[in-house]
Amino acid sequence: MTSDTTSDTTQTELATEDDSVTDDLREAVARARVVLWDFDGPICALFAGHSAQRVAIDLVEWLEGQGLHGLLTEEERESLDPHVVLRAVDRRHPGSDLVDELERRLTQEELRATERAMPTPYADPLIRTWTAVGSRLAVATNNSPLVVRQYLASRGLASCFAPHIYGRTRELSRLKPHPHCLNQALNAMGAAPSSALMIGDTPSDHLAAREAGVPFLGYARNEHKEKLLRDAGAEVVVGSLEPVLRLLRGQA
Repeated sequence: MTSDTTSDTTQTELATEDDSVTDDLREAVARARVVLWDFDGPICALFAGHSAQRVAIDLVEWLEGQGLHGLLTEEERESLDPHVVLRAVDRRHPGSDLVDELERRLTQEELRATERAMPTPYADPLIRTWTAVGSRLAVATNNSPLVVRQYLASRGLASCFAPHIYGRTRELSRLKPHPHCLNQALNAMGAAPSSALMIGDTPSDHLAAREAGVPFLGYARNEHKEKLLRDAGAEVVVGSLEPVLRLLRGQA
């Protein structure tokens, strides 16, 4: 999840300052027939106006209110990432009513967050352009698919992806970095991994793409996120989707 923002100018400079990255980007865009998008980050900043940290704290406090303070380690309680809390409980009580309730609460918070979610710069026109040139798109995310559908509908983008939206289910062990949602998308679309491109903004996105055999394009809103992606092994990373859109329009 991400709530970091930088200016479009800074993002574009990060994306274009290295000519070799631009060459790699051109190749990645040219060969993509199927594009798998992570949701929170590349498409929008879901928690731009609704703090993910606050959601994580609320989940921890709810657990404590149930007398389950000891269920989480200190590191998990202080992670400020609701998915860390959810997965930690699932590891200890997989498939339980407790996990179902936590997942339900997280989904409700994500749905509320869509009302103030901030579109990622250039994401909307890039999605529409990729669709217009005949590429097929899917979402592969750790967020609830209900949330993705609600957001895409609000932006008039649902038809660009439908029905290929693959998100969080009750099988939490299959969240990224597990490649399950990517494999679901590829299988449903009848696509070979080599014909696809995954756009993600976290190391777990990169790891899932690598496991699925899908080429990866990292989206980094700032230098910290770029470093995390580079350290995870991502080779093609952009600070803005603008050069991707520019390349795609140049190929059209």
